[in-house]
Amino acid sequence: MEKSKVYFTKEITPESVIKMYEKLGVKLNGKVAVKLHSGEEGNQNYLRPEFVKNIVEHVGGTVVECNTAYEGERNSTKKHEKLMEKHGWTKYFDVDIMDAEGPDMKLDIPNGKVIKENFVGKNMKNYDSMLVLSHFKGHPMGGYGGALKQLSIGCASSEGKSWIHSAGREKDQTKIWDNLPEQDLFLESMADAASSVVEYFKDNIVFINVMCNISVDCDCCAVAEDPCIKDIGILASTDPIAIDQACIDLVYNSNDPGKEHFIERVESRHGIHTIEAASQLGFGNREYELINVD
Repeated sequence: MEKSKVYFTKEITPESVIKMYEKLGVKLNGKVAVKLHSGEEGNQNYLRPEFVKNIVEHVGGTVVECNTAYEGERNSTKKHEKLMEKHGWTKYFDVDIMDAEGPDMKLDIPNGKVIKENFVGKNMKNYDSMLVLSHFKGHPMGGYGGALKQLSIGCASSEGKSWIHSAGREKDQTKIWDNLPEQDLFLESMADAASSVVEYFKDNIVFINVMCNISVDCDCCAVAEDPCIKDIGILASTDPIAIDQACIDLVYNSNDPGKEHFIERVESRHGIHTIEAASQLGFGNREYELINVD
């Protein structure tokens, strides 16, 4: 397989996000969903609306999210809408909580390693293309969060998140946390789910990862550690596997001493296995060419 192209700049500005998108040479057509993380109540690290405003407007996008499967301020539509208003998303953008009303949309995964179907917010059917705009950081369960997590857990409905976390055993969010599967099954389920969203949008999906405010904790954590590594840059690709692999490699190759804390988080959760499993499913490539953009 030919190496995937991943564009990289050290410049972290709203304008450089647009520049990186345009480097891809892809025009997202029709109604564009911009999948990002709205940030849990109390989290200090998530990307702010003001930072992404230029790119959302540039693609004419609608900010899309889905409800969570854990206790917090985003596990019901009413609470999630209230928080999105508090965090400023509705001030600037059209916002769509895709699983606000059921039933979910089911995406089949015939070649899935663990799960054979994925449950996403039914409103996904309203979009022709998607910009996956990810804040790259650590994660208490997956090890790290980037494009693959945004595609899988991020696009899954509340019940779909439970389905992925339980490796296809349970949709009820009240029942999954006391009987979680073996870690690799969860990670492989994420890869399976991610593949189904990529297949759904086919060539009408692109990925931007922003490597700033890099904590070992996710933006879903109300109480998150402060960043442990200096900001690194922005990456863009049409390949979700390559862009996540490139982010991981940039951390490992960094001379920042804080990287050891981040690497421990990734390795203790076997986080790279999500990338391995995704690569085996064949919807992207771990081999990439990193192209520096001034």
